Amino acid sequence: MKKVVLAYSGGLDTSVAIKWLKDRGYEVVAYMADVGQEKTTKAAITRAKVAGAAKVVVRDLKLRFATEYIWPALKAGAVYEGRYTLATALSRPIIAAEQVKVAHEERATAVAHGCTGKGNDQVRFEVTTQALDSSLEILAPVREWEFRSREEEIRYAEKHGIPIDVSKKSPFSIDKNIWGVSVEAGVLENPDHEPPREAFQWTRGADERNPKDRVIEIGFEKGVPVWLNGRRKGPLELIAELNTAGAYYGIGRMDMIENRLVGIKSRETYEAPAATILLQAHKDLEALVLDREMLHYKEGIAQKYADLIYYGLWFTPLRKALDAFISETQRNVTGTVRVRLRKYSSHVVGRRSPHSLYRETLATYGSKDTFDQKLSKGFIDLWALPYRK
Repeated sequence: MKKVVLAYSGGLDTSVAIKWLKDRGYEVVAYMADVGQEKTTKAAITRAKVAGAAKVVVRDLKLRFATEYIWPALKAGAVYEGRYTLATALSRPIIAAEQVKVAHEERATAVAHGCTGKGNDQVRFEVTTQALDSSLEILAPVREWEFRSREEEIRYAEKHGIPIDVSKKSPFSIDKNIWGVSVEAGVLENPDHEPPREAFQWTRGADERNPKDRVIEIGFEKGVPVWLNGRRKGPLELIAELNTAGAYYGIGRMDMIENRLVGIKSRETYEAPAATILLQAHKDLEALVLDREMLHYKEGIAQKYADLIYYGLWFTPLRKALDAFISETQRNVTGTVRVRLRKYSSHVVGRRSPHSLYRETLATYGSKDTFDQKLSKGFIDLWALPYRK
């Protein structure tokens, strides 16, 4: 019997996929990756076994996700189409890479996922698999099976005794990890419809609160946040605390029309409190310590890096090469940034670094001014020389 490792979320699609794959002659290993989505529950594990999984493998990837994926993306300044902080997109390569590892450990000849044919995730899973082991067969039940609706899937599950909790059915498709939440479907499919309260997960209730402003202090070492309010924090603790603080203020909400890789536009809402705060703070610290040409050139690199993540091209030579460049840019990105939190927004209000390129004696218009303004005349004449008529 052929063996397949299925990326198992615990939801309806992948639970039905276990039985569907088993009926087609596969021994199914249900693989669950914990990146902070809060779905690797005992109930989900039991559901997988009842559906017919020969084995359930659970991997806690949260720390590696933070250090090996989130921090490089933060140092790059990666934001897709100027707004999306890439929480879901960033999680897919680590989930898929670990799936390939599990396939090797289990001596499986195939891997499978529960992605639809419309989304980006199918690309991210399959490109990662092919980049790491192209000999593995890739199965995509949701693209191939006979079910035309969620209702048909539910009937199939009921027929085969798969314990799906349809009483809690949400109109939304929700993906969550430590770096953010993405929500789509339901009324959000109408781009002119304001997102309802229940579309938000972490920031829900911020509308009713009127909190006082709060200033927090974030410390960076070579582009990585390691201090929060004077205390050294591990990656997971720091991200969790900023998510809690930011969510209370409603920071990091996005309602976005984006361009999917497959060529269609989609409308999703995102919540990324920690990501929003850290990206702002990091960018502001870079402005303090990087020279103009480096800073401006890196903006283009940031966009390219975001595209690579979004397009499922994490395990590519270009991403590796860009990491080397970005690492060089971060040598002096060490210092402290103060951020003011207020309802729905965060603002940098102070920054300092031992590598600061800011000089008050050059910038000031006061008595401490040491800048020789007479030099500007010659500079301007030379700068304008190619354009003189």
